[in-house]
Formats: sequence, C-alpha cells, structure tokens
Amino acid sequence: MIPEKSPKVVELEGRLLSFMEEHIYPNEARFYRESEDLGPWAVTPVVEELKVKAKAAGLWNLFLPASERGAGLSNLEYAPLCEIMGRTHMAPEVFNCSAPDTGNMEVLERYGSDADKERWLKPLLNGEIRSAFAMTEPAVASSDARNIESSIRREGDEYVINGRKWYTTGGTDPRCKIIIFMGKTDPEAETYKQQSMILVPMDTPGITVERALPVFGFYGVPDRAAEILFENVRVPASNMLLGEGRGFEIAQGRLGPGRIHHCMRLIGLAERTLEKMCARAEDRMAFGKLLSEQSVSRERIAQSRILIEQSRLLTLRAAHLMDTVGNKQARAEIAMIKVAVPDMACKVIDWAIQMFGGGGTGNDFGLAAAYATARLLRLADGPDEVHRDQIARLEFKRQAGRNDTGGVRNWAPAVSAMALGTAPRA
Repeated sequence: MIPEKSPKVVELEGRLLSFMEEHIYPNEARFYRESEDLGPWAVTPVVEELKVKAKAAGLWNLFLPASERGAGLSNLEYAPLCEIMGRTHMAPEVFNCSAPDTGNMEVLERYGSDADKERWLKPLLNGEIRSAFAMTEPAVASSDARNIESSIRREGDEYVINGRKWYTTGGTDPRCKIIIFMGKTDPEAETYKQQSMILVPMDTPGITVERALPVFGFYGVPDRAAEILFENVRVPASNMLLGEGRGFEIAQGRLGPGRIHHCMRLIGLAERTLEKMCARAEDRMAFGKLLSEQSVSRERIAQSRILIEQSRLLTLRAAHLMDTVGNKQARAEIAMIKVAVPDMACKVIDWAIQMFGGGGTGNDFGLAAAYATARLLRLADGPDEVHRDQIARLEFKRQAGRNDTGGVRNWAPAVSAMALGTAPRA
C-alpha cells in the first residue's frame, strides 16, 4: 500500500502548481523559440530569468534527499512534484531539478570528497554551473556498459584519460564546468570491477566538444547531447570517485533515483498531452461531428487515461519500495517502470499527434518535442530490451523460489503426453 501524501508535499504541490500557472506556461512559446534560435551552445534567457523567481519562491533543489542541502524529500514524496515539473520541457531546469545535474549532484553528495562538494556540488546546487555525464560511446554497444573502452590510466599522482564519448548530456552548455567520466582502469580485473568514475573539469586540456547531437532533429530540447573527444586528459588522482573499480557501484546508485525522475517527468508530459488531446477534441469538427463525438477519439482518450494511471501507480510503488527496502530490492520494479512509462507516453503522444493532424508533427503544440522525449527514454538509462531481460531473469528466480507451484510442474509433463497422443483417454 502506498502512503498518502504528507502535508509538506501537499503544500509544495500547491506552490509548484501556482508557479507553473503564473510563470512557466505563459513562457513556453518563448522557451521553444529561444531554444530553436540560439541552439544548444547558448544559455536560454527565459530559463535564467525564471530560475531567480523559483529560487526566491523556495522551489529549488527539491530532488535532493539530504535535508541540509535539499528539500529532504523521499523518492515517494518527490515523485508527484517531479511529475508536475515534467509537464513541460523547460520546468525542471528552472527549479534546478533537471538531468544530468540531479544525478551528478547525487553522486557528488554520496561519493564525493569534502573538497569535491565545495568545488563542484555547491555551485551546482546554487545553479551557478552545470555538469555532464560521459558514459556512452559510439564504437561499442554501450547498452552493455561492460563494453566501454575509454581508458583511465594511473601515472604517478595523476590519471590520464583517453576516449570518445557521445550523447553526453550537457556537453554543449557553456555553463558546463565538470564532467563525470566512466572508463576502464583495469581491463584485466573481474568484469564488474574494470570500470571507474572520475571527475574531469571541463577546461582541462585535451577535451574537445566536437559537435552537438540532435534528438530526432531537435538540438538542445529535449537534450543537450554532445560528442566529446578526450585525448591524454590529465587530472589529479584525488578526482577518482570512491576508488578504482567502483564505477558500476556508483552507476547503480545514480541510476535508480534517476529512472524514477525520468518516469515521473514523463508521466507529467503524458498527462499534459492528454489535456491537449481533450481540448482539441472538443474544439475540432471533422465529417460533421466534433472529434470528441467520434468513437475513435473517445477510445484513445479513455485508453490514455488507463495507461497513465497504471504507469503512475507502478512508478509510485517503485519509489515507495526504494525508500523502504532499497534500490537493490526494488530493481524489478525500477526496471518495469523504465519499460512501461516511455512505452505509455509514446502511445499517448502518438494518438495526440493523430488528433492534431499536420500540426502535431511540428512543435506549435509541443507534441513533436514531447514524442522525441518519450522515444529517447526508451533508450536512455538502458534500452527496453535490457530491462525486459532483467525483469524476466528476476521472474524466473522468483518462480524457482516458490514452495507452492500450484501443480504447474506436474501439469507440464501431462500436457506434453497429450500433445504426443500417449496420455490415457477417459
């Protein structure tokens, strides 16, 4: 059973919704226009203006569980606030709750030294700088992180880093000052102890941001993705996070909350899309009837509501389990939402595009960027196939551990015998 919202969360929800109505929605058109005109290499003025207002309103760093630095909310408490912010692409950054900074700040909070926190976490929490996370590589199938080939080699009091990364979120942002880099420190170690994570300041010699990468033709929205080359990049040995060979351990600590955040934001985007769909259906005539009077529209709207509610409940359950039994015990639920929520959002947004017709394929109504976001998240933080495989393996283990099989094991040979025609007849 999922607990009811606390008074603190209800109060934050109300303030957040009011801020969205007053400041975010009226500036959406400006945000998309500035993002398109300025591109992924520039700061978007409207976001910077609204950050000041959000900070003054106390709606800042809501994601961070540590009460001394953030709002002190659990995953379950933060989930509905994350959903509200996810209703539009611009909102998460306005509240300093956007990827990859949220995940990177959690890594620094959990695994960074005091010096790391002072130099990098503090300005990130203040919204003075931004960050990047460099993991995926163009030369290997990075969905299996064991394939990562970039090297982190110890030389005296330094590490020397070489590799090519792409789809590095945040890499083109002029405010990006720090990269968390994943690479191999020991190719001969046991499989899950070969990789490490290290802090790499963006101004270190040898780093070249070669190009911005579009997501379905969009640059900067929904993602400031970049291809970055690291050539003999030298950083102090003290920049190593947690220790050599701990990269997978850090990744699991980082990705659990990040997946919850992605899913809740996407539920918010789907909810907003459904609102747009209903408004369109009540406003548009086709073949002598309002779209809202046509059975295909009603069916899609009804199915959208069902899918959104299912996804929300599954995600809230995952968040609750993360808070109560931990990320490891909740790994099946985390994997399930990572498959179910983007799939749901793709369906809902696709139906909305159909209802908006040609206008749905552009971004006048925000649907093209919404679809790009949903489709992207079937790959980001692990593709669907990887999560499904994990879910299936966990299910086999669960079934194997059951004492009462309900007669299934005894039933299977009987079915086989019947299929072969050797079973006795009544």
